[in-house]
Amino acid sequence: MMVQPIPAPEQSSAATPALDVAGLTVEFPTRRGLLTAIDDVSMQIAPGEILGVVGESGAGKSITGLAVLGLLEHPGRIAGGEIHVNGKRVDQLSEAELTKVRGREMGAIFQDPLTALNPLFTIGKQLVETIRLHTDLSREAAHERALDLLRQVGIPAPEERLRQYPHQFSGGMRQRVVIALALAAGPRLIIADEPTTALDVSIQAQITALLRRLCDETGVGIMLVTHDMGVIAETADRVCVMYSGRVVESGPVAEVIHNPQHPYTRGLMSAIPSLHDRVEVLAQIDGSMPRLNARPSGCAFHPRCPHAGPKCSASKPPLVRTGATSAACWLQQGGTQ
Repeated sequence: MMVQPIPAPEQSSAATPALDVAGLTVEFPTRRGLLTAIDDVSMQIAPGEILGVVGESGAGKSITGLAVLGLLEHPGRIAGGEIHVNGKRVDQLSEAELTKVRGREMGAIFQDPLTALNPLFTIGKQLVETIRLHTDLSREAAHERALDLLRQVGIPAPEERLRQYPHQFSGGMRQRVVIALALAAGPRLIIADEPTTALDVSIQAQITALLRRLCDETGVGIMLVTHDMGVIAETADRVCVMYSGRVVESGPVAEVIHNPQHPYTRGLMSAIPSLHDRVEVLAQIDGSMPRLNARPSGCAFHPRCPHAGPKCSASKPPLVRTGATSAACWLQQGGTQ
C-alpha cells in the first residue's frame, strides 16, 4: 500500500526544489574568536531525489543538516546565505514559525532512534499526536494514517504495534518508526543524519532500501548524511563531498565514485576495501581534518594533498563544473603553480 503525501497548504510546482541552499555560512562565536563551521555551501535537492552528503567527521555534514532544520545549538548562527524548503525561505523564520514548518514541510531522521522516541508513550500515541499537530486530521483519521505509515515502513501487525512501547521494538524496527514519524505530515524534505550507523549490516541494507522506496513513491526529497560511501552508492542519486565546512566535489553518484576529480574524493574512494584486490595495507589519507581554529589558508585540504602546489596554499579554489561533476580544486582548473 502506498501512503500518499498530505497536500501542503501552499503547493509548489514539481520544478520547485525540495531544498535549495545558497551560500550557507554558519559561525560559532567563541571567547577565542569567530569559528566558521560552514563556509559558502550551496546544494539543491529535487522532489523524489536523494542527495548523499559525505565526508570525514568534522567535515560539516551534520551542521549543514541542523542549519536547514533550524536546530543549531547556541551560540551557532547562520551568518550568510539562504535556505529554501519547497520554495519557502526558512532561515529567517522565528522559532515559533520554524516549529510549524518542522514536521509539516521537513522531517528528520537521526542516528539513534531512541532519541526521537519517548519511552513513556506508546508508538501509536506518538504517531497520532505528531500527525494531529501538523495536520487537520481528526483523531480517527490520524489513527488510520498511523496504521498506513507503519505498513508503509514495513512493520507487521500495525494494530498491535501501535499499542506497544519503544522498548518492545528492535533497533531496526525503532528506526522504521522514526521514519514513519518523519513522514507523518507528508513533508517535502527529510534530513536523514547517519540513519543506519547504529544498526547491523543486514538491517542497514533494509533501511537504505526503505528510504529509496519511500523517496520514489512519495516524491519526498532526502538529504542523506553519512560517512559510508557504500550507503551513498546504493541509495543516493547525487553526492556532495564535504571537507572542512566546504563542498569540494558534487555530481551524480556513479560519476563521482568512478571518476572522482578532487584529490580528497579520490582518497576516500581508495580507502574502501576491494573484494577483488587483496592488499596487506589499506590506503589512507595522511593527516586529519583541521580544527576550526586552525584551518589552513587557501584550500583546506592542501596539507594532506599529494598534488598540492603554491597556489593551493595561497588561495581558495571555487567550486567549478568539470564535465559531469563540479570540483573545488586548482589541479582541475589549470594547475597549481
